[in-house]
Amino acid sequence: MRQSTSRDRSHELHTAIEKSGYYPDVVSDSVDAAVAGEPVEAFLVHHEPTIDQDNEVRRHVTVVVLTASRLILAHTDEHAPDDLLPAPYTSTSTEAVTLAAVQSVVVNRMVANPESYTGSPTPSPGGPPAANEAVVTIGWGGVGRLDLEPATCSDPQCEADHGYTGVIASDDFSIRVSAAADGNAAVTNLLEFAEVLSARTARGSGVR
Repeated sequence: MRQSTSRDRSHELHTAIEKSGYYPDVVSDSVDAAVAGEPVEAFLVHHEPTIDQDNEVRRHVTVVVLTASRLILAHTDEHAPDDLLPAPYTSTSTEAVTLAAVQSVVVNRMVANPESYTGSPTPSPGGPPAANEAVVTIGWGGVGRLDLEPATCSDPQCEADHGYTGVIASDDFSIRVSAAADGNAAVTNLLEFAEVLSARTARGSGVR
């Protein structure tokens, strides 16, 4: 179902956090504090395991929330007892970015057998995915990535040193989902969230 920006979706957000099964009370409290009472226009909840340096599986959940004025990102990780705390614990970091600061929303979607692609369907159990894999990268100037490669000229015989050429790209936040690992609905939800965010940044951050 396409995410609507015409109503407060806070209840749906809490339901999705609860459904993820990952310390829902801890995650909800952290997200609620960052949202600070604003109506929720769209959201993503992505739960994924990570492997630590001791090859232990640690869980991680990312929650992304779009309000009328801000983009809010929350990351919660679980940790084994260590010198910081003698018992297992979670750590949550939240970041709130004004929509006016968002500079780019980059969407990369991979579609298998494109000759038979018929559009982005409403996700259903066993139904075709909107894409087989999708990556959304959001940039607001906090973190940049510089990709360099040797510069060349049009002369194939030239052996001169032309220095380097490169591209500077904003790379503050990136999330990847695949139909095989996360399910068809997860891919569709990510693409729809990116669509809503792109539309909101195009209109600006003012409340309609």
